[in-house]
Amino acid sequence: MTASRVSRPKFPAPKTNMCFQGYARCCELASLMTMEWWQALILGVVQGLTEFFPISSSGHLELVPWLFGWGDLGGEAVGTAFDASLHLGTLAAVVFATRRQLWSLMREGVKYPFAARSERATQATGRLAWLYVLTAVPAAVVGALFDDVISEALGGPVIVAFSLIVFGAVLWWADRRSGARSATDLGVRDAWLIGAAQVLALNPGTSRSGITISAMRALGFARTEAVQMSFVIGVPIIAGAGVWKTVGLIVDGLPDGLGQAMVIGITAAAVTGWLAINALQRLAARSNFNAFVVYRVVLALVVLNLALTGLR
Repeated sequence: MTASRVSRPKFPAPKTNMCFQGYARCCELASLMTMEWWQALILGVVQGLTEFFPISSSGHLELVPWLFGWGDLGGEAVGTAFDASLHLGTLAAVVFATRRQLWSLMREGVKYPFAARSERATQATGRLAWLYVLTAVPAAVVGALFDDVISEALGGPVIVAFSLIVFGAVLWWADRRSGARSATDLGVRDAWLIGAAQVLALNPGTSRSGITISAMRALGFARTEAVQMSFVIGVPIIAGAGVWKTVGLIVDGLPDGLGQAMVIGITAAAVTGWLAINALQRLAARSNFNAFVVYRVVLALVVLNLALTGLR
């Protein structure tokens, strides 16, 4: 019995060694799956909407390529580089949308440590700035120390689906609670609890905005206050994620041919992120988050059906 042979494409022989090297490089690049501009656009829109809607951006960025059968879109290096660019887009959106509040927090926050102890009681904005920074510490530390473990152990369609259901239920429960606390009522204990909740968002499918809003609603903050605080609290986390991935990108270098996709992704994420922020603010002023909870559950059931039946 003879071994079967797999037919391979035949290319004309190059005339020179230099020509051969260039030709081989072209063939190698052509054989790799690259990211098309329309895929970058879709993923940018997905990132912009899901970063601020309480439905998990990391979960959706895993599910969309899986649902549409896009493969790995060029490998880990491409994924890391593109993910960094998407975070820059949503960072631009939230900084622009909250620019006046951020400027006030930064200005007063710088003054606060140097103020006399007797004056600090009257500097609510400066105190609030440092409490917001405190909420980012737990997730930043855990993310930095266990980034590889989290990447390897968490994720995948089934885990994302279960996370969508579980933390959707948490959002539903927390949002039913009444509360009238405002940002000025935030205390050190609240900041630590919100920060601990953000650690859970390192798991794809949880949703950073969803879990912080849930935590604040459970702590008695008004719905509109919880949403606005979630945006501001997200700035150091989103910025940190973008910087963390960008450092790796600088070390490893930008993958070939990804420049256009990154520009499209950043732009789409920034524009749709800004729209999502405004939409969520209006929704919080007049309604609850039940629509997001229903969406999470329906999407999770679809994913579980496809994954467990082998249809995808």
